[in-house]
Amino acid sequence: MFGTLASGDIETARLRRNLGVTRNLGFSCGGFEDLGMRLEGDNMKPQGEGDEDVAEETASFEIQQHPFQQTQKLVVGYALTSKKKKSFLQPKLELMARRKGICFVAIDLNRPLSEQGPFDVVLHKLLGKEWQEVIEDYQQTHPEVTVLDPPSSIQRIYNRQSMLQGMADLKLSDCSGSMFVPKQMVVLKDSASSADKVVEAGLKFPLVAKPLWIDGTAKSHQLFLAYDRRSLAELDPPLVLQEFVNHGGVMFKVFVVGDIIKVVRRFSLPNISNCDKAKVEGAFKFPRVSSSAASADNADLDPSVAELPPKSFLEALVKELRTLLGLRLFNIDMIREHGSKNVFYVIDVNYFPGKFCCYGKMPDYEQVFVDFFQNLAQARHKKRHCK
Repeated sequence: MFGTLASGDIETARLRRNLGVTRNLGFSCGGFEDLGMRLEGDNMKPQGEGDEDVAEETASFEIQQHPFQQTQKLVVGYALTSKKKKSFLQPKLELMARRKGICFVAIDLNRPLSEQGPFDVVLHKLLGKEWQEVIEDYQQTHPEVTVLDPPSSIQRIYNRQSMLQGMADLKLSDCSGSMFVPKQMVVLKDSASSADKVVEAGLKFPLVAKPLWIDGTAKSHQLFLAYDRRSLAELDPPLVLQEFVNHGGVMFKVFVVGDIIKVVRRFSLPNISNCDKAKVEGAFKFPRVSSSAASADNADLDPSVAELPPKSFLEALVKELRTLLGLRLFNIDMIREHGSKNVFYVIDVNYFPGKFCCYGKMPDYEQVFVDFFQNLAQARHKKRHCK
């Protein structure tokens, strides 16, 4: 096109200059430094080992897009556990994100966060007071960076006493459904002596017993069903006792990613009749109902049980919850009261869902997150130009 050798030298110089910028930033964003490599789980593997089609597609994209970094729009620094990284940062998501100029960069926990980046977004899910202080300090010194999400808001979700507070008072503008939370109380110690307090609080057996704290361990997700007063002595405090609501054996998992909402059905506990209550004694461990194996999306169910909550109702509810919780990435577990049309109960909230109800099990999660990050990039662009 240029017709001279000098123009070729100019192109070479520009290419070297752009590569130099990439090296100075301290990371590779889908460019030549990781060319010929692909991500599989937590390990980098050479192309040609495994899925050749994915590797070939990745390589061809990087060659076309890297030289001038024309599509670079958003750098997402992430601090995740190895399990969370493996379930969330899957190769397909990274490939789709790179196509849209979205780059994921691991945060080095052994270096000061302020010395890394620069980042447009920080995505994190780590426990501990020390990490919370790191993020809070970073927010103060880097207000231009979007942090997903504020540690204080996340901490509220890790405590099942505060998790559902305020939800019963939400005023939804949509009238196609009603939202409640089950009656519950907290037992900090001596579960056996809490029976009288259960009666005083007006709770009726059976009760769902949940650990008070969600600390990332499998034990914090172990649930029990207590059928009578004596069964409370079998439980280990601190815990939350929540009144069981018959819901036809189907639970709705509502995934929230910014303004985007996705709903899936999961099998849950069957209804409990008065006859069952009279016959059964003791505390029984819940089966795991959140796994993909418990999916009820394709099951032949009674429409009155399986029908998804109305879209307008969910949109109104999620809008209020985003404000109440101060979060953009969360999942709510919701049930429909058996025998009702649209009376729903929120029974649990999970932040940036992990092992048992992770975003990786949400339909089209890759596209959902690419759209979400693109929306963040567009919002940042508009904010800069409005100043």
